[in-house]
Amino acid sequence: MIDKKQQKMLPILVVVIVLLGAGIYMSQKGFGAKGTSAKNLTAVEAKAKAETFIKDVLLGGKSNFTMTDAVEYNAGLYKMDITLEGETTPIESYMTKDGKIFLPQGMDIVKMTAEVNGTDTGAADTGEAASQPVTEAPKSDKPAVELFVMSHCPYGTQIEKGILPVVEALGSKIDFKIKFVDYAMHDKKELDEQTRQYCINKEQGGKFLPYLKCFLKAGDSSACLKEQTVDEKKLAACVTATDKEFKITELYNKKDSWGSSFPPFNIYKADNDKYGVQGSPTLIINGKEISSGRDAASLSKAICGAFTDGKAPAECSNAFASAQPTPGFGEGTTAGSATAAECAPAN
Repeated sequence: MIDKKQQKMLPILVVVIVLLGAGIYMSQKGFGAKGTSAKNLTAVEAKAKAETFIKDVLLGGKSNFTMTDAVEYNAGLYKMDITLEGETTPIESYMTKDGKIFLPQGMDIVKMTAEVNGTDTGAADTGEAASQPVTEAPKSDKPAVELFVMSHCPYGTQIEKGILPVVEALGSKIDFKIKFVDYAMHDKKELDEQTRQYCINKEQGGKFLPYLKCFLKAGDSSACLKEQTVDEKKLAACVTATDKEFKITELYNKKDSWGSSFPPFNIYKADNDKYGVQGSPTLIINGKEISSGRDAASLSKAICGAFTDGKAPAECSNAFASAQPTPGFGEGTTAGSATAAECAPAN
């Protein structure tokens, strides 16, 4: 997992990369393409140099990451995927062929600028306004809380661990639902687990939250089904019917029909479209996307603030934990906040 020193390095790295990227663009178009004097590295040399840089400079001598082979991305760049220990989503990274510049991830300038400034941003392709998350939800006597995640997204599991104590405390005083993003970034295991969770919630609802709480510890569905005495025969029948209804496996096997790099998961597609869900996690309270920390204290504040004035229940005064749960599976906590981190395709 990323430690405090590594977390401290990441925002610094972002600033450095932005400045370096600007300098490259102004000084040499094409990132080392024809016309520059620098000698290009081979793909093997580029990978070795990137590994050394990440280990010795970015992670303070630690080797808690894996990296794919470097492959040619264009005339001036090599591409490689990096996965940190404890994470499942790789970071698409790049290195100039001269080995001088390492770029850890593409950045959506419009989106990130809007998030920093707290303003709306136009959708790049259509020019339509895209609503940004807000910190306060509309109020109601019984807040509707919808959490969109991917079952194996480390940031989805992070917010699930944060919100469960709040949901358990508030119980039927809120209308809480776990829903899934309409594509899966973690291959077939994610499609299978999300279908499984959907069916447990649909037909054996009283066992869903205890099952999820167990699953978040280690991602071991088989053990959690047994621990929570889920009726596996009934579950299997539901999974088969749901898979057929939403063509989950059929679409997975037709990669040319995906429309993106990831297989669709259409159980909650209408809700994804309704709210404009783009990644995991996305928190919706009373119909509005909400920006919140992923610790129980922050989430309780966001949810309890959505009750009609004067009608928040006594449980809202509980002393919920303020430590951020670790991303991924496990029961630990992590320093700082990762509110902006999500599983979503790079733009």
